[in-house]
Amino acid sequence: MDVAAMDEPHVLAVDDNLIDRKIVEKLLKNSSCKAENGQRALEYLGLGDDKQNSSNDNQARKVNMIITDYCMPGMTGYELLKKIKESSVMKDVPVVIMSSENVPTRINKCLEEGAEMFMLKPLKYSDVKKLRCELLCNAVVKAS
Repeated sequence: MDVAAMDEPHVLAVDDNLIDRKIVEKLLKNSSCKAENGQRALEYLGLGDDKQNSSNDNQARKVNMIITDYCMPGMTGYELLKKIKESSVMKDVPVVIMSSENVPTRINKCLEEGAEMFMLKPLKYSDVKKLRCELLCNAVVKAS
């Protein structure tokens, strides 16, 4: 794997709140894509109901982490996590759940379903540094 490519995280930020999406984008600097809800995220990843979008296939392959809000209209971050983990193509992509609510049962449920980590909002720069490390460590493991 190209080391330069590992330095550039390609993160799908999923949040119904524009401000929270912008915060993730600013903190990561190179957040490559955004979606305002779970259904849009699935469409972007080529996992939506109309799977005929083959151009999304290349986009989805570039995504090497998904950061999603837990509470969103239409589909929760937990439901999005389950759909991603059920996908043969996307199941190995790390999913990070964010929430402004510190609910231990919710956190445990997400981690048990396969979330890489659960972070409380508002995100801090130290959270993003941890995410970058996680992303780069995963890329190095997959490359070897």
